[in-house]
Amino acid sequence: MNTQNRFTDKISNDETAQLPAIEFGGEIRIVDDERAIDEACRHLAAQPVIGFDTETRPSFRAGVTFRVSLLQLSSPGRCYLFRLNRIPLAKPILQLLADERVLKIGADVAGDLRSLRQIRHFQDGGFVDLQQIAPEWGIEEKSLRKLSAIVLGKRVSKAQRLSNWEAATLTDKQQLYAATDAWVCIRIYEQLLRTPRIERPAPAPPTETAQRQSDDTAQQAATKPKRRRRPSRRRRPKKTTDA
Repeated sequence: MNTQNRFTDKISNDETAQLPAIEFGGEIRIVDDERAIDEACRHLAAQPVIGFDTETRPSFRAGVTFRVSLLQLSSPGRCYLFRLNRIPLAKPILQLLADERVLKIGADVAGDLRSLRQIRHFQDGGFVDLQQIAPEWGIEEKSLRKLSAIVLGKRVSKAQRLSNWEAATLTDKQQLYAATDAWVCIRIYEQLLRTPRIERPAPAPPTETAQRQSDDTAQQAATKPKRRRRPSRRRRPKKTTDA
């Protein structure tokens, strides 16, 4: 475990661009056939921690959107790319996404889950959002690219982000990009756990004068007599005379 927290709170785009790139070096398996879903989920369900991400085909026309195209779930040595434009969001996948025993690490988890629920509603469990926990280490950045830069000192390439994720065949660059995005979440999470959190100073106790003023105010409020409301007088209706 690191004895010191040397993370910066922010990093510029220029500083990030100068860092060496980080890439997934394990096995990438594409799941585009329903028959391969069970085996993939069995492997992932046996892991204590997996990386999580999604990709959606970009739209370059106003008002046109697409459903999520790809679900990436990665163990430290193997990443599965579930092509959801070709296979269903099947029960074994949903069971894995709900399994509290398997930690699923991502960035902007809520956004990814919302995209998946456009396909099918499901319960989720065991998710950890790097964006939510990073402030515990004094990090204010939110993007995966900058989280990697600060925590790992490595740059995650975003060159393939706007590529066509519903293409007939995913290119090698697309596969590597997608796998890296999921896998690097594990690396960031593990490095955070090895590093001390930032200790937030406890609020200072009130001074004697401030405490006395607070007590006096409370006492005055307790002893101040309450004003009694006077009952309202009802007006009698005017008598009318017959003409």
